[in-house]
Amino acid sequence: MYDIIGDVHGYAGLLKKLLVNLGYNKSNDGYSHPDRKAIFLGDFINRGPRIKKTIRIIRSMVENGNAMSVIGNHEINFIISGIKDESWLPLVRRPQRNFLSGLKTIKEFSNSPDELESHLKWLRTLPLFLDLEGIRIVHACWADPAITYLRDKLPSGKIKKKIFRKIYTKSDSKLAQNIWLITKGPQFYMPGDLRVKNNKGVAPRSFRIRWWENIHGKTFQEISFESKYEFPAYTVPGQILPRTYPYGPERPVVFFGHYCRYKGPHIITPNLCCVDSCVNASGILTAYRWNGEKQLLHDNLVQVTDK
Repeated sequence: MYDIIGDVHGYAGLLKKLLVNLGYNKSNDGYSHPDRKAIFLGDFINRGPRIKKTIRIIRSMVENGNAMSVIGNHEINFIISGIKDESWLPLVRRPQRNFLSGLKTIKEFSNSPDELESHLKWLRTLPLFLDLEGIRIVHACWADPAITYLRDKLPSGKIKKKIFRKIYTKSDSKLAQNIWLITKGPQFYMPGDLRVKNNKGVAPRSFRIRWWENIHGKTFQEISFESKYEFPAYTVPGQILPRTYPYGPERPVVFFGHYCRYKGPHIITPNLCCVDSCVNASGILTAYRWNGEKQLLHDNLVQVTDK
């Protein structure tokens, strides 16, 4: 059975505390459990105080067969930032918002560039999603069209650098759009002439949405999947709604991260669970102990705190 662990973001101390709490023991081969295997949902780099240690723990577990992991949007941006273009110059040549969080990870490896390069290569061996018996794993959104497309277009094994170059240089390509869809999820983008203020008095230009629902006829608050603020109950005009990917209750359980749920709720529907508890803001790291059930149980959520 599996223990699905949410976005760690460099908090190695909390990760070790969680693994011990889940019954994993440390040996020369890293952390392991006699009967279970951990699954990481990506976004285990950046932000936290011990990024290097976090990567070492997770990589050791994966390479020794004690864990599996998918990559998240933070890992994808980090891989892109380490790639050269055809002229052997950095692909990302000037600071850009999506790559700024990776600077902290790079700084931790400033005295060990060879190890950094090794980790960048290893990250490219991690899959974008996992479809296991009874459960599915993805960083942000299980969108069937994207999953099918990527199954057909991407060979198994290590993802080649040229794929990441294309994600960056041809961001409007079908390949890039599908990779970003499952690792960042769909978003609602406000039209230029529309302003809707949230309960903080701010009018966001975009926000994350409930990708698993049919959102037609619903309000801004009902389609939002943001935990930091709330929207008013204004019905969203149908002509400006983005596409979503309804996921019925009869389908396999999906675990995902990315959405920064703070203290929850983490079980969104009986077969959908977001295990990201926004560790850098909440000081909480969350896991779900899956024992084969088709209906998720709140008692199977396990959390540790930095207190």
